[in-house]
Amino acid sequence: MKWIYKYDDKFNYIPGEEIEIEEGEDILKGHTDVRPQDGLYKGKYNEEKRAWYESATLEYIDHFQVKPLPTSDMDLLKQQNADLLEKLAESEKRAKEQSKTTSELVMLLTEKGVM
Repeated sequence: MKWIYKYDDKFNYIPGEEIEIEEGEDILKGHTDVRPQDGLYKGKYNEEKRAWYESATLEYIDHFQVKPLPTSDMDLLKQQNADLLEKLAESEKRAKEQSKTTSELVMLLTEKGVM
């Protein structure tokens, strides 16, 4: 048994019209035993090359691409909150570093008798 795939008089693939025939049985007119590859939007058969190719325009294909959803107010607030928490953590780190530097300077000034 083998599958054959149907195309119309313009060689456009007709999905869902596949049929199974016995090995050695003649392939029906308007059919081929060459399986169309996955991912074709508008498959077209080339009899001479015994191959399928994409005949859909980029505009047609783009029509089926998933468009990203607009960012919701909640998602926007979550992102802003995350950004603010990151900035706060950086500020706290800098404050600790400045405090340490100030302490070291006071110790040095004390050791030198300036203070």
